[in-house]
Amino acid sequence: MKSPSTADLSLFLCIARHLNFSRAAVELGLTPSALSHALRTLETRLGVRLFNRTTRSVALTEAGERLYQRLQPAFRDIADALEDLDSMRDSPSGKLRITAGRAAVELALLPLASRFLAAYPDVRLEIASDDALVDMVGAGFDAGVRLGERLQADMVSLPIGPYLRSVVVGAPAFFERHPRPRQPHDLRTLPCIGHRFPSGALYRWEFERGGMRLEVDVQGPLVLGDVSLMPDAALEGVGLAYVFEDMVREHLASGRLVQVLEDWTPYYPGLHLYYPSRRHVPATLKAFIEFVRSQRDADL
Repeated sequence: MKSPSTADLSLFLCIARHLNFSRAAVELGLTPSALSHALRTLETRLGVRLFNRTTRSVALTEAGERLYQRLQPAFRDIADALEDLDSMRDSPSGKLRITAGRAAVELALLPLASRFLAAYPDVRLEIASDDALVDMVGAGFDAGVRLGERLQADMVSLPIGPYLRSVVVGAPAFFERHPRPRQPHDLRTLPCIGHRFPSGALYRWEFERGGMRLEVDVQGPLVLGDVSLMPDAALEGVGLAYVFEDMVREHLASGRLVQVLEDWTPYYPGLHLYYPSRRHVPATLKAFIEFVRSQRDADL
């Protein structure tokens, strides 16, 4: 049996991470058909099936799972060794992969990314926008950006932006048909625009005043999975929306949207950059961490 090459095994690991040929093909720069052919060649060479494949799903076989568990730490050690060499360069180079929620990308990550790439032109930054919490290590990401309260305990984190505030807003035409809420419980009788997490759970609107915290299950004619669409829905008068203040600042200033329950929506710690608490940190991530810190210090 001819031993598979490192490239063959890297291909296998990429498919195993994604369990999706289309996504793996994009990462590898191949077509799905070429990737499928390469996998069949590898399985023939090894004499075992590594994946069970149907038109709807891809899953590791027992042999594939065993190979994945053995190869993953070995390839991580190889990547770490190469990163050690890269750290000796005057300027880091290579890929940096970050996962972040859609709002996090818009509010914090993209403005930082443009300045970071100008400072480090040899780095190739890949941002995956997904509101679902992902297994960062398993999916091959170096870091992520989320609200601090949603981070796992075993992650290292640092603030990536200023304090945030969520606000309840509605269009002037909405308040011509409905009364303004005076307290959070009033929302239960008003049409509200709901948000459903990728997990399937509906978000309960959170409020705080004078140390008292409340969560309200809102109801309404529209539920969205993308927070960035909520301002547009509110502008159409569909219902009240609960969004980051920065997303609607211009609409509030122009009067196209009106804020209510101001005294129930204080500022809170905002978005954080987070990464696994392991000994070795890739050179590209180290550079990004230091860049985030320098930008934060400059803003203080």
